[in-house]
Amino acid sequence: MCAVIRHRGPDDTGIWIGDGVGLGMTRLSIIDLSTGQQPIHNEDRTVWIVFNGEIYNFREEREILQQRGHHFYTTSDTEVIVHLYEEYGEDCVQRLRGMFAFAIWDQRRSQLLLARDRLGIKPLYYYSDGLRLLFGSELKTILQCRDVPRDVYPPALVNYTFYGYVPDPETIFRGIQKLPPGHLLVCRNGAVKVQPYWNLTFQVDGNEQPEEFYIQRTLEILSDAVKSHLVSDVPLGAFLSGGVDSSIVVALMARHVAEPVKTFSIGFTNQAYDELPYARLVAQRYGTDHHEEIVNPDAESIVLDLVRQFDEPFADSSAIPTYYVSRMARRHVTVALSGDGGDEVFAGYTHYRLSPVTKYSRRIPESLRTALLRPLSKCLPAWLPGAQTLRYISCSEIDRISMKYSRGLSPYHASIFSPELVHTVASTDPSVVLLPWLRDVQDKDRLTQLQYLDSKTYLCGDILTKLDRASMMVSLEARVPFLDHQLVEFAASVPPHLKMKGNATKHLLKRVAERLLPHEVIHRPKQGFAVPIESWVRREWSEMSHELVLGGRALARRNFNPRFLNRIMTEHRCGRRDHSATIWALMVLELWFREMIDDN
Repeated sequence: MCAVIRHRGPDDTGIWIGDGVGLGMTRLSIIDLSTGQQPIHNEDRTVWIVFNGEIYNFREEREILQQRGHHFYTTSDTEVIVHLYEEYGEDCVQRLRGMFAFAIWDQRRSQLLLARDRLGIKPLYYYSDGLRLLFGSELKTILQCRDVPRDVYPPALVNYTFYGYVPDPETIFRGIQKLPPGHLLVCRNGAVKVQPYWNLTFQVDGNEQPEEFYIQRTLEILSDAVKSHLVSDVPLGAFLSGGVDSSIVVALMARHVAEPVKTFSIGFTNQAYDELPYARLVAQRYGTDHHEEIVNPDAESIVLDLVRQFDEPFADSSAIPTYYVSRMARRHVTVALSGDGGDEVFAGYTHYRLSPVTKYSRRIPESLRTALLRPLSKCLPAWLPGAQTLRYISCSEIDRISMKYSRGLSPYHASIFSPELVHTVASTDPSVVLLPWLRDVQDKDRLTQLQYLDSKTYLCGDILTKLDRASMMVSLEARVPFLDHQLVEFAASVPPHLKMKGNATKHLLKRVAERLLPHEVIHRPKQGFAVPIESWVRREWSEMSHELVLGGRALARRNFNPRFLNRIMTEHRCGRRDHSATIWALMVLELWFREMIDDN
């Protein structure tokens, strides 16, 4: 189990076996290089821990614990968690500022405690069959136990086609679960209990302050978050995409370090996707030690390696540039700060905007939309121009919100699946994933609802999964100061109209950026960290995509309707429609089947 995640910790491996329990750890040495080997124990060796992540306030907590009589044999952040557990039990997580997934074995109580950080920066998988509990930082650790069944869970397959990833707490395998962000798992006397310990609450103070107050407080808290994320005994740097978020992180890093910040950027020969000129502007402004690399279509050579690394089908193609920028950074540093999380926390996504179609369709009575437009929309072929717009207009509000989160295929069109799969998952509705979270914020404004949904689904399921796997693939620790929970909680208290002004996204953060960045970096169209998949699938990857989507091995799985597959491939190849997201999702899925099912 440790060997297959050696990439997460190539510096050391530690194993401790007790009565009915085994803990294993592969370590990437960041803090306390000489004495921080894990598993780590308390004074009388009755409490043991394995821990992945970083605790940024560990020095302050250590001082408090020493005053209370605790004795330390390392200077690591890991040992602080052990003694916090002795003081506070399961509530020890409330005192932690950082990213973490850990397991604590309490020998006196014969109890195992698993914990995952508030926002899901670090992953944690587990499997329980009533006789044993297996857990690990990546799904592949659990699969090393050969008697754990590799049964594909059909509803998870449908959810993957919709979201482009398998949402928490399910995985693609039946019976293997993800511990959700902000949750604990307690296993005692064979009983497993999962419970939340934190939730993001959007509560705007009735005493609204002037805009300048929120600008200044955001700058102060964000600066403090970046400073706290610089704790390290090894070299660190930053990803610099050229967007507002990563550029702010670099600007604030430059305030807190004496040496030039090492920055790393990825570009493309396709100018529509290339942000290098903007990254250079920021690098020049702050005199960084800047490094660049161009990603070409021969990136297909790394696709299979990424499929192996993610363990589950994962359709976000920006995993490719994330891997390349991580690989480049690892040649120079062991830790890199990232701008991920800024869009979720400060409302930067375009889907937060109220589109004209939504705005005007709301004037149509719901009874008319349900009785007339919905039946009409279902009669129209999916390929007909305007059919998708009519379907959107006729949808309920929950279905409209669900459609905003669809990154792959839409399961509302049963014609895309094979009859066999349709029969198996007839009752599976991907929008159900969103319902519990929507109920939490049903009394909130639309922007707050979407931000909350993103924090519970897309952020942890896609963005943070991508960042963790791609960076850990090359043994690089990626940190996300925008997801410092103190900053996230403050941002949730900001009035929505300051996060978005009309249809202008990320208003407040851009006001902060005006004090730090060149004008050209702030006020430009949002690009996102993406690769030109649309043209690659049509040209350079044409042969590979055809074989993976319409080849004999893929069709023999009988998951999708061949007529549907032929149509989207034909339309994309001739340029009639851009189906690249769907085709890429299908390519990844087929590669996943070959790697994780066929070869095992």
